[in-house]
Amino acid sequence: MAFAFVAMGGWTLFANAGHGLAAAWLPALVQGAISGVITLVLKRALEAMAARLTGPIAHVIPPAVTAAVILAVLIGVHGLIGTPEIARTIAVPWSVSTLYAIIYTSVLVRGKAGAARS
Repeated sequence: MAFAFVAMGGWTLFANAGHGLAAAWLPALVQGAISGVITLVLKRALEAMAARLTGPIAHVIPPAVTAAVILAVLIGVHGLIGTPEIARTIAVPWSVSTLYAIIYTSVLVRGKAGAARS
């Protein structure tokens, strides 16, 4: 959680640095906090959804749902606080969380399929 806070908060500070520190510090702190919460919730959400689904949709639905929710949260929160560079700000955290969701869901579904065969 601390790593997510520092890494994504740091990215946000960099992404908004062209607008000055006064405009970049709040988005950086907020993004760090959001990334920490995402780190806690994302794994559990993927596990819960993957456990309830079967077949090809088990590979698709969990990462699609989490990607959509995370994107909506990031856009909404950064819009509310007036982040100058919303697209640049959310590009890295959204991409990283979505890639993680795709890979982790695949691991979960394949593990479930392997356990069912045993």
